[in-house]
Amino acid sequence: MFVLIAVSTFVSEDLTCVAAGSLSASGRLNLATAVAACFTGIFIGDILLVLAGRAARSSPWLRSLIDKFVSAPAMAYAAGWLERRGDFAVIISRFVPGTRLPLYAAIGFTTKRPQRFMLSFAIAAALWTPLVVGAAYFIGENTLKIFAQYQYAAVIAVLVTLAGFFVFRKFIQPIFTWRGRRLMRSRWIRLTHWEFWPPYVFYLPLSFYFIYLMIRFRSATVFTAANPAIPDGGVIGESKSAILRGLRGNGRFIPRFALLSVGEAAVRIQQAEKFMRRYRLHYPIVLKPDVGERGHDVLIARGRGDLCDYLETHAAATIIQQFVPGREYGVFYFRFPDAATGHIFAITDKRFPVLSGDGKSTLEELILRDKRALCMAKFHLKKYAARLNEVISAQKLFPLVEIGTHCRGSLFLDGHKLITPGLTRTIDKISRGFNGFYFGRYDIRVASEEQFRRGRGIQIVELNGVTSEATSIYDPIHSLWHAYRVLAKQWRLAFEIGAANARRGFNATPTWTLIKRLCSAAGHS
Repeated sequence: MFVLIAVSTFVSEDLTCVAAGSLSASGRLNLATAVAACFTGIFIGDILLVLAGRAARSSPWLRSLIDKFVSAPAMAYAAGWLERRGDFAVIISRFVPGTRLPLYAAIGFTTKRPQRFMLSFAIAAALWTPLVVGAAYFIGENTLKIFAQYQYAAVIAVLVTLAGFFVFRKFIQPIFTWRGRRLMRSRWIRLTHWEFWPPYVFYLPLSFYFIYLMIRFRSATVFTAANPAIPDGGVIGESKSAILRGLRGNGRFIPRFALLSVGEAAVRIQQAEKFMRRYRLHYPIVLKPDVGERGHDVLIARGRGDLCDYLETHAAATIIQQFVPGREYGVFYFRFPDAATGHIFAITDKRFPVLSGDGKSTLEELILRDKRALCMAKFHLKKYAARLNEVISAQKLFPLVEIGTHCRGSLFLDGHKLITPGLTRTIDKISRGFNGFYFGRYDIRVASEEQFRRGRGIQIVELNGVTSEATSIYDPIHSLWHAYRVLAKQWRLAFEIGAANARRGFNATPTWTLIKRLCSAAGHS
């Protein structure tokens, strides 16, 4: 009977405890034996869950499957969290339905010494088992009937409990810790500052103006003719390497780059190293997808290990590019096809947040304490999950961001005051050298602001087409209304330049064709 009860807990712990208590109430089983049997089965079951997690960690197939859904930084953060708070979580999970299996399996999968949790498993089972078995014993022989009769009510009660737990965990518990309060503050900032709103929320009002432009120009896609040199004008899915090749007539303004072919990682690594030897380049080096947006999967590789890891995990066509240190700016340019010269529409002065260590605070504390980093706390905490407990030395600077992308933590300031005749002449010369380009944003690196103003020493790391933004709107000093006015003017120019090119014989992308391409790109992302 002891073995039968213990084994039955592998199928349903709660039902077995209730049944064992009911048998004790009928006199067919000693209460102590019932409790001991249930405790033994539950404790062994907990160990088996941990072993299952450990087996998944050892299985290459299961490991690769899990890696597709959980990033390495998130896994490292989970392991660190379990090491710090796992014992408490184990005990709490015993009283929260549905949490034990994922928690115990995670302990086996992520932690280095899962055996250290054995005492916590024993304590949790020792608290839970007498409670359930004893309750069934005191209710009597009808416990199973009552359990079956009110199972639906129990399910509802569990759901209500989980909902209450979610509300408590999300909105009440954070109030009692400094970290929780700072993360709540971060969420509030992102909710109340339009700068951090999701694109589908921010662009919704602008869509009505977009419809107006379609009606006015009697075409839904005439803006795709704004840049005949770029497929669809640069709406989505354009090749970054093809655009850089189009700019090669201005070679001194373009950093060295190469497109790594799709294929085996070993071959791509050889191609990358051959490229670096050819141009005598050293690390750091930039790696990024040939087709990508908003800084996704861009890496500044600091050594060969970073290079190999990236190319082994990113199979798509990849650009390897010379790293250019210094300041970064976004320069939005436009020119009408029949105009002698073009204009700079907007300039974005990109700033990369840097934390300063004090020798006492962890990286997590520095992130949550910094006014700007707090706005992107969730992103930064995930990115640096493996280093959050690291104490940053006094006066040591820790760069949070190295890529000039707003959604990845960069601060964007309005650089309109930096527009000078010298800079305008340089950008116009570069743009006219790319036959068929009239409208878009350059991402530029340069050694100093003074050189940038003079249009000297600039290096174009990327050029984006018709759907690029005048990102100066994200300067915190600007209002939402200012942002909409700038973007409305930007899109009006795109339609006007596209219509001018259409009159010159360049065809806009048909509406249905553009929709299919957008849907295809969304499916691949």
